[in-house]
Amino acid sequence: MRARIAAIDTTSEYGSLALIQDGQVRDEILVESPDGFGHVLFPQLEALLARHGWLPEDVDCFACASGPGSFTGIRVGLAAVKGLGEALNKPVVAVSNLRAIAWHGKWPLRAAVLDARRGEVYAAVFSATLELLAPEVVLPYPLWAETLPEGELEILSTDFSAFRHVFAAPCFAHAQLTEVPRALAGATGRIASGHLASGTATSPGEADANYVRRSDAELLWKER
Repeated sequence: MRARIAAIDTTSEYGSLALIQDGQVRDEILVESPDGFGHVLFPQLEALLARHGWLPEDVDCFACASGPGSFTGIRVGLAAVKGLGEALNKPVVAVSNLRAIAWHGKWPLRAAVLDARRGEVYAAVFSATLELLAPEVVLPYPLWAETLPEGELEILSTDFSAFRHVFAAPCFAHAQLTEVPRALAGATGRIASGHLASGTATSPGEADANYVRRSDAELLWKER
């Protein structure tokens, strides 16, 4: 199946864009924007498409990293692909950041982890086929580490600096720590290509964010 996918990740300050053709990454670029992506996303995407001679209407599916991560960044990326999908009548795939991290793994059992700050992590465990084996959670990282199986386990993250010491414990002596690229758009797009090929890509209106935990504003509103 010949397919072209444009993938977006704006869930952290280290965003990225990628073009995927026939299941392979044709190009991937980092888009670092600490003050947000709303003003840079579409010009960068337009330039990337033009560099490869693609028009927006040539894209068969739009994909985005759906979180967890920055709440504002998640909304920006999701709104962008949903808007493009609606305008061009193309399907959309929203991909968990944790699944995109696990995609980079090599071992049969893959634990993907992201710093959620406040001493917590976003995390989940996946199989080699990226089937979710343990649900996506947000937990204090020592507590989450205690739930992990010992032995043949690959632990993957874009940045271990906040919690590397946790995995230095003897119980993780046989685990593999794998630091993956910060750019997740390529993995997001390759996962989306599988959904497109299997007919499980969604309509733009069905794509949803994957916050894992609610924002402070939502929590405060609920407490009122």
